[in-house]
Amino acid sequence: MGEPSGPTATRILEAARTCLLAEGISGLSTRKVADIAGVPLSQIHYHFGGKQGLVLSLLDYENRRLVNRQRDMYGVDAPLWKRYEQACDLLEEDLDSGYVRVLQEMISAGWSDPALARRVLTILQPWQDVLEEVAREAETRFGSLGPFSAVDVAALIGLAFLGGEAVILLGDEDWSRRARAALRSVTELIRGVEEG
Repeated sequence: MGEPSGPTATRILEAARTCLLAEGISGLSTRKVADIAGVPLSQIHYHFGGKQGLVLSLLDYENRRLVNRQRDMYGVDAPLWKRYEQACDLLEEDLDSGYVRVLQEMISAGWSDPALARRVLTILQPWQDVLEEVAREAETRFGSLGPFSAVDVAALIGLAFLGGEAVILLGDEDWSRRARAALRSVTELIRGVEEG
């Protein structure tokens, strides 16, 4: 998937985000997106091929921006625990922006569509790559990650965030609080290793 091709495509993606935030993927219609974007319906089909292509393009569009943000955040010279804590803060921004909801909607749609599942996993891979880079940095700094490889640690962190996001989106305050607290508790684990 490439960059949106021009201002019309970008306007359509912004309108799709607005619709998804308001109504979820089940309430998203290409006609509604076209109305919000102020373009003919044919433009959605021209640029994205249909609803699924539109949603995947939106996910990819947001994903590239957010992965670059994560790379920049983890690339600063600061204690690893502070950078992880900031990643937890950024989760809140990603929830508010609708990115997490779009991602989780596409993951669930991929359960019954193998081609879609492969595309979603391709979109997720850059997040895993960032986490693996950070885990390798930690391994170099600490000398060891115990019984885990850097790839294992990256997978565990990435999967914890994906699971936490899914639970938070279910909307129960108690479960949401527990998911957020569990993700943040890793900050103290990292801090203890780093400072101990």
